[in-house]
Amino acid sequence: MRYRDLLRQVIKNTLLAFISIFWLSCTPEISKKKDKSMLEYTVSMDDPSSQVFNVKLEYSGIHKDSIDLKLPVWTPGYYQILDYAQHLENFNPTEGDTKLKWKKISKNAWRVYTSPNSNFTLTYDIKAATPFVAKNYLDTTRAYISPAGMFMHVNGKLDQPVILTVKPYHEWKDIATGLNTINGNKHQFYAPNFDILYDSPLLISNLESLPEFYVKGIPHRFIGYQLGEFDRVQFMDDLKKIVETTSNLIGHIPYQHYTFIAIGPGRGGIEHLNSTTISFSGSQYNNPKTRLNLLDFLAHEYFHHYNAKRIRPIELGPFDYDKENRTNMLWVAEGATSYYQYLILRRASLMTRTETIDALRSHLISYENKPGRLFQSATQASYNTWSDGPFGRTEDEFNKTVSVYDKGPILNLLLDLKIRHESGNERSLDDVMRFLYNEYYLKQGCGYTEDEFWKVSEQMAGTPLKELAEYTSTVKPIDYKKYFAYASLNIDTTATEVPGAYTGIVTKQNGDTLIITDVDYNSPAWKAGLRRKDQLLEINGSKASEQEISKTIAQSKHGDTIQFLIKDKESKKPIQLRVGTKKVKNYSVEPLPDPTPLQKTILSSWLRESIN
Repeated sequence: MRYRDLLRQVIKNTLLAFISIFWLSCTPEISKKKDKSMLEYTVSMDDPSSQVFNVKLEYSGIHKDSIDLKLPVWTPGYYQILDYAQHLENFNPTEGDTKLKWKKISKNAWRVYTSPNSNFTLTYDIKAATPFVAKNYLDTTRAYISPAGMFMHVNGKLDQPVILTVKPYHEWKDIATGLNTINGNKHQFYAPNFDILYDSPLLISNLESLPEFYVKGIPHRFIGYQLGEFDRVQFMDDLKKIVETTSNLIGHIPYQHYTFIAIGPGRGGIEHLNSTTISFSGSQYNNPKTRLNLLDFLAHEYFHHYNAKRIRPIELGPFDYDKENRTNMLWVAEGATSYYQYLILRRASLMTRTETIDALRSHLISYENKPGRLFQSATQASYNTWSDGPFGRTEDEFNKTVSVYDKGPILNLLLDLKIRHESGNERSLDDVMRFLYNEYYLKQGCGYTEDEFWKVSEQMAGTPLKELAEYTSTVKPIDYKKYFAYASLNIDTTATEVPGAYTGIVTKQNGDTLIITDVDYNSPAWKAGLRRKDQLLEINGSKASEQEISKTIAQSKHGDTIQFLIKDKESKKPIQLRVGTKKVKNYSVEPLPDPTPLQKTILSSWLRESIN
């Protein structure tokens, strides 16, 4: 069956209607004109040891004398430029037996010179040597396709449907993806446009499928590579609780099937419209502590199919794949997701009250005990994630940045408690999420603006939220005590002294050389002029070594002086360091002694507990 017949058949599938809504613009003037050109991709992997995919594009219905083909520079769900084009080789367009002229016109674009009303075939190779959820990977054990890094689209025509045929290595039998198959052919898939294709990774190997479960009649699958040894029945029961709790929170499921794709060893996880790809080892499930980390990771990625994919800042779709898609609102798209990953586990009875509060405290401590809090706001961190990285610029001399994954969940916690307090616990952040989903995704088919987010939040709270807005857009110190008290909790914001002498330097022995690898901002070492990458030659006249510096600090007390001889980029020089003491805030949380009825109600409602 050729393209037009296939297209007529699969277009009837209601999944496409649901998913396609996401990519509609708020602008009603968008053209509904159908493009009659056809794209059929085939990807093969005949020699996995080469770590090279072979890609073929068959393109018919061309009406111009040239066509520009582009490869994205990033992939949805991972806010970093990845420069996929550097991995593309052997670009070879042909028409029949004739080689076509072409030239590379930009870093990620190729122009092919064709004849009108012609068909042409393009072949090229993709190098795939990095095991990561945002990159293509191929070895003798498995193949992973991140479609944005493999399949080229025609410039300006992201709305073109695509048929994808995958030819697995002959020893592999399974393919895991969120894409729909065509006529039950497990190796042939359909995407209504490139936005859907780019948001649908594929894992190919001999995979293990755990028994699927149904929520609201919709199948949910967990498929992966080398899952390891763990209690699969209990794991799927826990995963079902996560899906049920999350979908009940929003009140609607927007897909017809969902697939958790475990890619095996590697790094990270990325959310998609009806799937998520995650690095996974079942051994994590065997230990109570790492089990919680695994489950909140899965809850995070699953909640993302609502928040970020559908409940999304206006800048996050439709996408521009040629450059960064910057937004001030990742503190919601990522931060609220990091907040809800713990609430979901708590509501699903997979996490205790103490574990929930301690998990949130860990983000607060990570944010408050780093200097970035003095320099960068949450909205700035959101906007600059593309250049700073998801966890800030950790390679700088000292980190003037914050992470939306740390400050974001805390800001959303404060917003949740504020709405509960001001509304007499009649409404919460849940209501904000549901309203954004129903109004902007389902009804309008687009994302929300920054102003619209605050307008909806204030509508739910029934009062202006100026202070919270300032907390997101400035480095203004946060009044944690006031907000935690809304839920009858007392948070200790006093600084306590850490026992022992404090210098603020971290060192590493490299052969005979002792190198400073880190210096705490505003520490005694920082104030003395010691910096990262300085070499310590002598400590109080003795040759510098790990043992010598450990002994010296252990024997020192507040106010003592340590004499260093260092070598920096320019020369050798003496440094005099006056030992200090370190103070930190642990932000311990305890119940208030005499809570009001509203405070008790907010706490029990927030953590889904009965009122004592």
